[in-house]
Parts: sequence; C-alpha cells; structure tokens
Amino acid sequence: MSEMKKIAHPFSPLFDEDSRVLILGSFPSVKSREAMFFYGHPQNRFWKLIAALYGEDVPESIEEKKNLILRHNLALWDSIKSCTITGSSDSSVKDVVPNDLAEILDNSKVDRIFCNGALSHKIYMKHIYPTTKTEAIKLPSTSPANAAFSLERLIKEWSKIKDN
Repeated sequence: MSEMKKIAHPFSPLFDEDSRVLILGSFPSVKSREAMFFYGHPQNRFWKLIAALYGEDVPESIEEKKNLILRHNLALWDSIKSCTITGSSDSSVKDVVPNDLAEILDNSKVDRIFCNGALSHKIYMKHIYPTTKTEAIKLPSTSPANAAFSLERLIKEWSKIKDN
C-alpha cells in the first residue's frame, strides 16, 4: 500500500500565446511525475484521444506531444498545485492547494476551459472559478480507471473541445 504524501506539482503548464482551449487534469499520476510531463501513464488514453480528434499520429516523445498540443492551440495544466495523495489515486486526494491560472489566462487567448474528469472539475469550480469567472466543462476522464468509457465514447464526448 502506498503511503500518503504531500506533493507539489513538479512541472510547468504547457501553452503559448496562441492557445485558445485549456484542458485541466487534476494532478499528475506517479508515471507523469516520473516522466515530468502530462499523461505519462501508458494506459491513459489522453494522447490517443487528442491524436484521433485531430486526425494525427499518436505522439511518442514529449517533444511530439508538446507540438501536437500547441499546433492545435490547446493548453495543458492541472487544477491542483499541491495535495496529499496516495500513489495516483484521485479518490485519495486531500489538502488541496489549487493552481493559479493567471499565468496562462494572461499570456494566451484561452477563452474555453475543459476538465479531464470529475476531480479536476470539482477543484476548478470550488477554488479556481471564483477568480476566473469562466465556466469549465467537465469531460469524462481519459484515465484507465474510467473503464466505463471506450476510446470511441471518449472521442465523441471530447469532440466538443474542437467546437468554436
């Protein structure tokens, strides 16, 4: 059994001045923290999903992943700056300190925010929305723990990130 640990988010948000859609996860998994990049667990369907939405090959390297996100004017970050967590389990998250989105919102064209899963959305609406006043749309999690959603179903739900 993994122990509860207080952990700070170990890497920076991914965005540039042309980013228009922000996708917020909750907090990096153990694998993502080891890789020092978003959605590092091989079973997480995030990269397959984004590649499918934009008709591109699934990126392998961190550089390819960064290019895929920025090429489509997306931004990636997480709702949680630090928390106490056991392993990668969203259900174990406690002592949440939310992320400040000002750096992204002040230096990009982001006008739409989507949350990858329920925890990200809950943290956003409780702690971040009062500052941003921008509603966030909750999307089904790409995590392997969300087995109820096939990749096809995720693609259908997530296609709204492309609507303008």
